[in-house]
Amino acid sequence: MSDGAPVGGPPGLGPAGRLLVVADSDSYVKWGAAFARGFPESWRLDLVVLQTPVQPSPRQLRAALAGSGFTADSVETVDLDELGERLARTRPDVVLLALRGPLVRVVAPIIGRRPERPVLVSGFPGLTIPAEPKAIVYREQVDLIVLHSRREVREFRANAGQLGVAIEFGLATLPFLPDEAVTDVAADPQRTDLVFAAQAKVPAEREHRVRLLGWLAAAAARHPHRRVVVKVRARRGEAQTHAEAFDYAELLDDAEVRRELGGTLPPNLVVEDGPMAAHLARAAGLVTVSSTAVLEAVAAGLPVLLVDEFGVTPKLINTVFEGSGLFGGAGALAAWELRRPNADWLADDYFHGRGHDDWGVPLAQLLEQRTAGRLGVRKRTHNLTGGALRRAFERKRMLGRHDRSVAGAVSMAVALPARWLLRRARLVRKRVLARYGGVVEA
Repeated sequence: MSDGAPVGGPPGLGPAGRLLVVADSDSYVKWGAAFARGFPESWRLDLVVLQTPVQPSPRQLRAALAGSGFTADSVETVDLDELGERLARTRPDVVLLALRGPLVRVVAPIIGRRPERPVLVSGFPGLTIPAEPKAIVYREQVDLIVLHSRREVREFRANAGQLGVAIEFGLATLPFLPDEAVTDVAADPQRTDLVFAAQAKVPAEREHRVRLLGWLAAAAARHPHRRVVVKVRARRGEAQTHAEAFDYAELLDDAEVRRELGGTLPPNLVVEDGPMAAHLARAAGLVTVSSTAVLEAVAAGLPVLLVDEFGVTPKLINTVFEGSGLFGGAGALAAWELRRPNADWLADDYFHGRGHDDWGVPLAQLLEQRTAGRLGVRKRTHNLTGGALRRAFERKRMLGRHDRSVAGAVSMAVALPARWLLRRARLVRKRVLARYGGVVEA
């Protein structure tokens, strides 16, 4: 249980109840713990971490829980098979599935089939534009999806309608953001750091990452009395929500990379981990390719630079920032030329103001349905091919060695060769289509 009380509560949500947050990776732990703080102070709050290949290390867990009111000692790590016993013992009214989408699809039906089941809520710890239809497919068995901008709500609602999934959506300010944004703190002489927020997924190519390090090194060399901090989420050997092919710390330690960057690197170019909030408290500005940290920096009154040298595309998860006024190139990075966001973009993208948050209203209605016995079981309607074998494979893929079921082992033995053959067939078809101009005779 959290050792601190949340403040206030969302409009429409009653004063009493019990919430259980079920989380997996460090970013989802951070989001789930922070979101729980928005419940009325009379609610009882609990958080558990599922045993999966991406569960946070003790250090990552402490960083993720910083400032949330939860402590590492108050958070249990549980096996998925133990979750049912936990639910039976604590009988939560609401379960927040702070999990990656494919794992939500595994866990939601386990909870959703229980008698007097809790209301199931899910959401995302960061940027979700462009809104992917598969995000709805993974979560079609939850009752409410919490989103963090007006644009996200519009796009997800449109996707749900096209997929034929009847699901509730609620608007909530990202829980990491302060109640009131600070206007400007960059002029504070105590703030000396330029923080680069690294992302596991973007940019993905080694060449692009090395080029980024070169630009950061140039920025550090121009300002030898200020630090340029490559802020990473994980240390070597630690898991993240998304796999990272080329770790920045390892790249900087690589002799070949150092030669590519001209030899000796500036001593004020450093790699550090820890809570983002702690880094922003010392920062004069933030640089990234794409990261939710942009929103934390804006809320903290810091200028930002979104490096657009690799493009602005859905693959880079940066199209949401179009119209923000925050993009700039390598020259701007080297010169520490940072930007302030446009007001119109702020209103539609994450800075709508907490007074417009409405997620408590649909949640209260769902709780009323539960009390009246009308919540029901939400059925899965997508990706049904393969039946029980497919479901066993999905579970095994997400839990890894923490799934010890026979069905899971059998599913891997069957599914992996089948997936390889399917991918080969798609590749062959793609090559044939390319060679013959898109026409293939039956």
